[in-house]
Amino acid sequence: MISKNPFGRTGFSSTRILFGAAALAGMKPARVEATLATIERYGINHIDTAGSYGDSELNLAGWLTAHRSEVFLATKTRHRDGPGARESLERSLSRMGVDSVDSIQLHNLVDEEGWLKAMSPGGAVEAMIRARDEGLVRFIGVTGHGTFAPAMHLRSLEAFEFASVLCPYNFSMMAQPEYAADFELLVDACRERGVALQTIKSVARRRWQDDEGPKFSWYEPIRDPEALGRAVQWVLSREDVFLNSSSDGRLLESTLEAAASMADVPSQPPAESMLMDIEAQGIEPLFVRGLSDAI
Repeated sequence: MISKNPFGRTGFSSTRILFGAAALAGMKPARVEATLATIERYGINHIDTAGSYGDSELNLAGWLTAHRSEVFLATKTRHRDGPGARESLERSLSRMGVDSVDSIQLHNLVDEEGWLKAMSPGGAVEAMIRARDEGLVRFIGVTGHGTFAPAMHLRSLEAFEFASVLCPYNFSMMAQPEYAADFELLVDACRERGVALQTIKSVARRRWQDDEGPKFSWYEPIRDPEALGRAVQWVLSREDVFLNSSSDGRLLESTLEAAASMADVPSQPPAESMLMDIEAQGIEPLFVRGLSDAI
């Protein structure tokens, strides 16, 4: 089974692996059933989806009929205006067949214009506060991609009491001094404020360099089982964070197995091993400031 930690100040104890339900986006029914059976088998109790993840919410609906009370259910909205965010939330509730979600997250809130609109009167934050007051959502979070995500999350936490944040975290990203410094500041702020810190791209290899074969995530993942296991364990060795599983559902079981095999107080894989994986697997950071900050 996967160990659990308090999910910030929410009062819920989440498994260290959060199921990234983007993996369900285009799955056929039999594959959806098998995937959800896998998260049940490993005791995963936190699901992270979004209205923009294809059929993910629809594919969760039947399963949630029997399991809604057992999981922390989070979705997202890309809208920065209040009416758009409200409509997005209501659509997600309808698609999943639920009366409420545990968290609504403002998706990839890292640009200046979008941030100002979301935070202003009539913006998404105000609308989600109203939805929270009405019992449609319990908590409000914020997510981000790119090298500026941790710094923008710090700004967001100063402006509003977000319950959770989400940003990239892996060995190659943290090898960039500017990103690492911003991330460590975010870790400190989350710890002080009781904010849950979710991480993504733990098993990212690099951006796609060819158009051959099926693609189940926008980046090329690490496929070598041993390197993937070290990447997962490197992230989870930090007790402050949660790991969102990849949108490539083929990697789910190996990710869960790597997490389940860790001791209660895991040690971080040696830097030498991680550097060897970078060389052997051709691992590159997905985001480099000034060069590649967009997804």
